[in-house]
Amino acid sequence: MGFPSSISIDQRAAASLQVRILLPPNLPAVAERDAIPVKLELIQSGQKPVTPERLPSNRSFQMTPPHAAALARIEEWCGGTLAAFLQLTREKLNQLLALLEEEPCFCMINRPTEPIPWKDGELPGVTTHLRRPPAEPEASVPARPSPSAPMPPAPRPDRAPPRRQAAAAAVAPAPARPALRPRPVQSSAPMAVDGSTQFVAITLPSREHPLYPDALDLVKRHDFRLEPSNRRWWLRDKHKTLVFLSEHLGDLRGRFQAQFSANFQSNVQALEEAEVCCHTVESGSGYEVELSVTAAGFEPRQIQESLQTGRPYLERDGRVILLPKKKLEELEEVRRLLNGESRSQPQPRTRHTLTGADLAVAGELLDSLLPGFEAPATWRDRSEALGNISRLAALPLPTEVDDHLRLYQKIGASWMYHLYQNRLAGILADEMGLGKTLQALCLIEAARGAADENGPRRHLPSLVVCPASLVENWRREANRFVPNMRVFMHYRDQRLATAGEALGHDLVITSYATLIRDQELFREIDWNCIVADEAQHIKNRRTQNARALTSLHGLGRFVLTGTPIENSLDDLVSLFAFLMPGYLGNLPKEARGEERAWHEARLLKKAAPYLLRRTKAWVAPELPEKIEQTLFCEMEEAQQSLYDSYLGDTRLELAALEKGGESEGGIRRAMFVRLLRLRQICCDPRLVEKEALAADSGKLNAFREILSQSIDDGHRILVFSQFVTVLQLLKQELEDQGLRYCYLDGQTRNRLAVCDTFNGDPDIPVFLISLKAGGTGLNLTGADTVVHFDPWWNPAAEAQATDRAHRIGQTKVVTSIKLIATGSVEEKVLALQQSKRALIETLFEESQAATAPVGLADWRELLG
Repeated sequence: MGFPSSISIDQRAAASLQVRILLPPNLPAVAERDAIPVKLELIQSGQKPVTPERLPSNRSFQMTPPHAAALARIEEWCGGTLAAFLQLTREKLNQLLALLEEEPCFCMINRPTEPIPWKDGELPGVTTHLRRPPAEPEASVPARPSPSAPMPPAPRPDRAPPRRQAAAAAVAPAPARPALRPRPVQSSAPMAVDGSTQFVAITLPSREHPLYPDALDLVKRHDFRLEPSNRRWWLRDKHKTLVFLSEHLGDLRGRFQAQFSANFQSNVQALEEAEVCCHTVESGSGYEVELSVTAAGFEPRQIQESLQTGRPYLERDGRVILLPKKKLEELEEVRRLLNGESRSQPQPRTRHTLTGADLAVAGELLDSLLPGFEAPATWRDRSEALGNISRLAALPLPTEVDDHLRLYQKIGASWMYHLYQNRLAGILADEMGLGKTLQALCLIEAARGAADENGPRRHLPSLVVCPASLVENWRREANRFVPNMRVFMHYRDQRLATAGEALGHDLVITSYATLIRDQELFREIDWNCIVADEAQHIKNRRTQNARALTSLHGLGRFVLTGTPIENSLDDLVSLFAFLMPGYLGNLPKEARGEERAWHEARLLKKAAPYLLRRTKAWVAPELPEKIEQTLFCEMEEAQQSLYDSYLGDTRLELAALEKGGESEGGIRRAMFVRLLRLRQICCDPRLVEKEALAADSGKLNAFREILSQSIDDGHRILVFSQFVTVLQLLKQELEDQGLRYCYLDGQTRNRLAVCDTFNGDPDIPVFLISLKAGGTGLNLTGADTVVHFDPWWNPAAEAQATDRAHRIGQTKVVTSIKLIATGSVEEKVLALQQSKRALIETLFEESQAATAPVGLADWRELLG
């Protein structure tokens, strides 16, 4: 039987742990596509279910063999770290059913407390959908597989097997399903420990034991000496013995599951451990928290002396009290996270002032440090729902509004309303196409009827600030979903004359540019909710947009964006400067290396409770899949010659600028101009060379083939480019072929009307769109093919553009095709996109990906 490596399993532990698998309500449909989204929860005895990342890392648990084996297998699928959300094939879900047969741990996600009852070794309504189509041989499901066993690839149900395999399948009998019972596993001798407070003698586990290498490393690191006559490893120094026990007594009991001699248990039983305590006192809107290390009979100064000298135990009058190293290291890390200090000296007692915004993270830290930590009731009320969305109260909405919402949208709107009620703020960062606008409108609708402990609040209008191109879209969505809301567009010639006029409306919608011009008027108004849409417009807090927005007064502040971080953590810091000024603070400018990484991790941890991110794969599994392709295009001869000439000149210029002592900023500006020309040549030489011909563009030739095939097959295409000049050339190409098309760039005034035309007329096969102008705020589910004519630094921007078609309402498989000029800077851009994703992945454990700034090293890499 396998054990998960990321969880400490000890069959003598006080707490037990069980697995719960939540299945999607549309299981038949997703099983047919062989892509089944499931949620993993872990249930401690007597505790509420938690996702794996919220399980206390400093505790050991009992687990029955079936649950331990299932968890080990899931861990293997996740690459060694358990994840809350997984997408399983039928074969993998079948394996979990085999491992957990007759266990009451499978539920539907919309009925998470009602286990599906087993019947004759099967789960009714589940097992039948996991069988393979008759044309395919039934794959055998291993019983209780070892977590180290390789997993065979799951066949795609929508692809026929190769001809030779299909012929063999026709004559070969289907393999019998094996019995679903545990197979015996050969055991190996565990570690054995003897000794006292004066010495320790350890007999290592047998060499076949999986922890043998770790046990051998442990005794060697602590100066144990091998006695050949009895094969025991001895540590005979009292001080070293106490140091070893203070550091590893918990590991011996838990991780190594050592067998202790009666002599050892008798001698060590009298050892005491210092306690870590937490005392909280409510103070205004926050709390004063005192963290202390206590040991009966010892003064704080004596404890501090031991901590600062690195002696992990206290001794007096025959009493020995251990200062457990791991626990105290965890305590110091909690203190540093609360104080924002990457380095600090150990202290026996510290005090921390927590604001309301700090409570969610502080509660999680203290719960991990002190299992059983009970925050005061008001603390729990404010922060607990942020960690467990199942505890969110239902949103007070009219029935006709509530009926429009999907379950995940109700959760998102309730999450924002919970923050609003507690004078907090947040970022709704759902993937594109999941209805962030609708969820924000539901928040505004609920907030306008909100009351507090003193009765109904006076009426205050709410404000939405968005790009100019989305003002009309917000008005339409409000009229559609909340028709009783009084909406005013403060835009162009239609403006509020005085602050008092705003009181006659429930919602005011304006653009960022208009806000800057009229910010004095907007500062005079007390707003209910302030919502900033497409928040990349305030990701530099020094811009006029950010300053104008931050200067407004509102009870609740929210940001809508699919990419909270596009370039660096400064983006996130800027958003929180508007949402909760002073909460995140800034990254220390002098911090480098590991210290900077620590501060970045702390900011992400503090931001996490106030960021909600869901993806289509989980909340809308009924969406058809998205197929992404990269099409590499060979440059034509004249195009390649022109490119090579420009590339050579660019390399020479970069070398000359560096040799001449040009500043980094100056080099960057010069290289951007050069890179622009290289990218334009990759698209079409006519953008740079007037004498060039249309036939000289390898990409245009490839696009003609895609266009011809797509039209023949009945597909409709969105074509994105960052260069309006490219779109103009494509317009000419379509006109020459006599094809109808729609067109949108930054100069287009009637964006929604153009989109309505395309969606409403299936005879228009092509929509040409500028990436910056049309990458957000549009619903173009009339198309099922997306062509990116040129790549961009930020893969999130490309994904947002693709999601104009791949969103709720789409009924077809969406194909996204990226055109890349072979052997060019465009290929280097692809590699750069991959290398810059790591920072964002950390935030969107909770989320997805983006890019980081391009530096001089990146320029050298791009230019070869």
